[in-house]
Amino acid sequence: MASGTLTIDLDALASNWRALNRASGAAVQTAATVKAGGYGLGAGLVARTLAEAGARAFFVAIAEEGAAVREALGPGPAIYVYGGHMPGDADLLAAADLVPMLNSIEQVTRQFETMPDAPFGLQLDSGMNRLGMEAAEWQAVAPLALPRRPRLIMSHLASSDVPNDPMNREQLAAFSAMVEGCGVPCSLAATGGTLLGAAYHFDMTRPGIGLYGGRPFAEARPVVRLSLPVIQVRDVAEGEIVGYSGTWTAPAPARIATLSGGYADGILRSLSNRTTLWHDDIPCPLVGRVSMDLLTVDVTHLPEVPAALDLIGPHQGIDDLADQAGTIGYEILTALGGRYARQVLGGA
Repeated sequence: MASGTLTIDLDALASNWRALNRASGAAVQTAATVKAGGYGLGAGLVARTLAEAGARAFFVAIAEEGAAVREALGPGPAIYVYGGHMPGDADLLAAADLVPMLNSIEQVTRQFETMPDAPFGLQLDSGMNRLGMEAAEWQAVAPLALPRRPRLIMSHLASSDVPNDPMNREQLAAFSAMVEGCGVPCSLAATGGTLLGAAYHFDMTRPGIGLYGGRPFAEARPVVRLSLPVIQVRDVAEGEIVGYSGTWTAPAPARIATLSGGYADGILRSLSNRTTLWHDDIPCPLVGRVSMDLLTVDVTHLPEVPAALDLIGPHQGIDDLADQAGTIGYEILTALGGRYARQVLGGA
C-alpha cells in the first residue's frame, strides 16, 4: 500500500502559467521554472504540460535536471541552468543543448575554454548576494562576453513576495544600470516580480512557485491534493497518551485513526499537534507527533471512519501547511516523497 495518493491537476498548472503569461504582457516571454523535479511533482510531467500551454523556455538548477527536462521535451525549447557551468558539466551541457547561466569570472573562463561556440547566459548580482557577478566583476567581463552574444542576462529579486519592500526598487535600479545598452534580452522577475508590474518584466519572466499554486500568486488554482489512507482505528480512554513521548493526552474517551504517512513522505515533524486533516468538510485534528511513517488523527466526532483523510485539499493548501509548520510552501511541495501513488488529472 502506498503512503497516500498525491493528485496533480495539470489543467490547474497550465491555467496558472497562462495567467502569469497574461500578467507578463504580450511583448514579454514567459518561461517556467521546473527545478527540484518540477517542485516535487515530476519535472517531465510538469515541463510537457507547460510546453503544451505555450512555454518555450525552462529553468532548472543544475545540468542533470536540465538533461531530464530535455529528454522529456525533445529538441526545441530553451533550457537554462541557474547554477551555470560547473566543473565536469561540459559534455552534459552540450549533449542536452543546455544554456548555462554563468555566475562568475571562473565560470565564464570555463565556458569559453571548453565550449567556446556553445550558447550561454549571464547572471548578475543586483543585491541578493547569492549567485551572479557583482558590478565590478561584470564591468570586467562584459567586454569579453557581450561580443559572444549571450542568450540572456538575468538577476534575482530577494524580496519580491513583499511588494512594498524597498529592496525591490533598489534591485531594479541596480540591474537596470548594469544592463543598460547591453543589447541582450534580460530577465529579473520570477513569480513575485511578475506580479510587481511591467517595470520588472524586461524581456522574460520566469515564474516558479506561482505555477504550482503557491504564494505570492493569490489567484493561483491549487495544483495538488494529498490524501492519506487510514490503517487502523482504536478507542483511547481519558488520560491515555498517543504517539512518541506522549505529547498528546486524551481529555476524554476518543477514537484515534492511524494513517499511512510521515516525515519520510515529506510531512514535516513540526506539524505535530498543529495541523488538521479533512473528511470532506469536517476537520480532524492531528494528535501526537508526526513519526517517520505514521500520523494519528482524532476522528471521534465522525459518524463513521473514512478510508482516507486529506492533508492537502480544498480546505488546506500548501501555504496553510507552511504557516502551521513555520516554513514556506516551496518546502512543503519539494519535500513530498516518492512513496505516494500519483494520480494525474487533466492534461493532453
